[in-house]
Amino acid sequence: MWRAITLALLLAIPAIPATAEMNTTAKRLYLLEQKALGRAGSAHLSQLVTPASLDMGTGAKSISYSNDWLARQPRAQGGPEWRCLSEALYFEARGETAKGLFGVAEVILNRVDSPRYPNSVCAVINQGTGRKFACQFTYTCDGHPEHINEPAAWDRVGKVAKLMLEGGPRTLTQGATFYHTTAVRPSWAKKFRKTAKIGVHLFYRR
Repeated sequence: MWRAITLALLLAIPAIPATAEMNTTAKRLYLLEQKALGRAGSAHLSQLVTPASLDMGTGAKSISYSNDWLARQPRAQGGPEWRCLSEALYFEARGETAKGLFGVAEVILNRVDSPRYPNSVCAVINQGTGRKFACQFTYTCDGHPEHINEPAAWDRVGKVAKLMLEGGPRTLTQGATFYHTTAVRPSWAKKFRKTAKIGVHLFYRR
């Protein structure tokens, strides 16, 4: 880090010609330094002092919300947060299109970023679990055991979870922190602004 800062400062200083007053050793060091700085260039300096952009390969900047594109992505795996998000997508929306899966993932991650909710994926998903009518995601308190019996669907939602946790864009739901299926009409839906409809899900924000 200090090396990068020093290099930045040196590049900002106009070059001073070597003079006869310099002793031989100082002159040699001076010329070597000027030669090195000349090679640095502004692009190289930018790489030193600016954090590298997210390189996801198949990542956020190249996401296509199509089933075919998602099927071509490499199988994903990850830690606890990835597991929690994958499970939520599996039990809440595995029958949806790729776009629908990304929409549900957006809601969960928007909640993580909101001060109104816990600040981790697992905590958001399990908020209220175990309290009747208090859970935020139905599958966590519907009384049914959670078994993953569809490997292909699990593989699919895992890809979405990884892409979103690695910085995937959240442009589908316009900041939504709520959603429900078209099969139900929760009373809270009247209080919030509907931002999107994707497949069988309606999305809302405060």
